[in-house]
Amino acid sequence: LSKHYKIEVDFHKPRISYRETIQGTAKASYKHKKQTGGSGQFAEVHIRIDPYAEDADFPSEYKVRSRQVIDLKSGGKLEFINSIVGGAIDTRFVPSVMKGIMEQMDEGPLTGSPVRDLRVILYDGKMHAVDSNEMAFKLAAAAAFKDAFSQAKPKLLEPVMEVEVLTPGDVMGEVMTDLQNRRSIILGMDTEGNFQKLSAKVPLAELYKYSTSLRSLTQGRAIHTREFSDYTLVSDNIRDQIMKDIKAASEEA
Repeated sequence: LSKHYKIEVDFHKPRISYRETIQGTAKASYKHKKQTGGSGQFAEVHIRIDPYAEDADFPSEYKVRSRQVIDLKSGGKLEFINSIVGGAIDTRFVPSVMKGIMEQMDEGPLTGSPVRDLRVILYDGKMHAVDSNEMAFKLAAAAAFKDAFSQAKPKLLEPVMEVEVLTPGDVMGEVMTDLQNRRSIILGMDTEGNFQKLSAKVPLAELYKYSTSLRSLTQGRAIHTREFSDYTLVSDNIRDQIMKDIKAASEEA
């Protein structure tokens, strides 16, 4: 592009599409109150969040008034349970609570990545006969969720690819060592004619420029394929480095 069209292009390492989730349980509440003359805004929301699991036990101290399991557009699920009793929050405000939580889940607090696989229990709150409205409850729910998430052992999930490498046997050791250095899990090895086939699960973040590295290791005699497998938990030390790198990249942008 620079030589033929005189177009200068900046190249950057592609950003990985991470996800965020939790491994613990937390409760949080938030009171949103705003008075600017005339009718104001008031809403108070109390929630509990847990990791989502289809067969998870439900806490006995709460009653289920309504339950929704939502397939999130970014993958994973949100289970939202309304456990309000005694009319503490009118049912017409419950959808606004869920909306506030889902909007907050679009950009998690760790890396700004979507949040997945949670159960949220709305179990208490307060409202005002005049000042409570949908917007107030949406804002209160978003703030309560952000607080609860930070207390519930937040974790980062990274995309993992299933990789197959077809390589001559004389360089098999080098190929395997290189994959192991990329935090891979070796799934198996097989023989195909004069070649060795190596299968592994490798974090997508570790596959940057892998084609170039493989070509160099094998003098261009190996090929590889990859396809998305799943999301897996990132260790805390790698998570901290990822967060640092994302912050640095955003500051440079």
